[in-house]
Amino acid sequence: MLVIGWQERVDLPLLGLTNLKAKIDTGARTSALHATDIVEFERNAAPWVRFHTRFDDDAHDTDVECPIHDRRQITNTSGVPETRIVIRTKFRISTHLWKIDLSLTERTEMKFRMIVGRTAMRRHSILVDPCKRNLTTPTRPKRPKEKS
Repeated sequence: MLVIGWQERVDLPLLGLTNLKAKIDTGARTSALHATDIVEFERNAAPWVRFHTRFDDDAHDTDVECPIHDRRQITNTSGVPETRIVIRTKFRISTHLWKIDLSLTERTEMKFRMIVGRTAMRRHSILVDPCKRNLTTPTRPKRPKEKS
């Protein structure tokens, strides 16, 4: 059983995104990723999407291109249903790696640019401790205090 906190650092290696601060949200069904400037296009007769994403730790926008997996009606945080593009990609938390679906949406005003919903965690033996955070993130050794 993998025990995680309500906030964790995760990777989306196929998208080239690492060490992302994500909220583990068992109240959300679908996972969501911050995306702006979303542009749909075709590549080899298949639907693809290009978008920008930015995380608080990044100094710049990251451009991402990937195939479109689906379109779904998803209820946003205000309770309003909206149609979103959904991509399927690899997700890593700690040493565990599996595929997840991510809806693309503007999350600029949200504290967390990525939400990991319960569907992404289903069938992966995960326990969420709501009192803890960053349980899977290696801790950095504390620097000794300088003597004055």
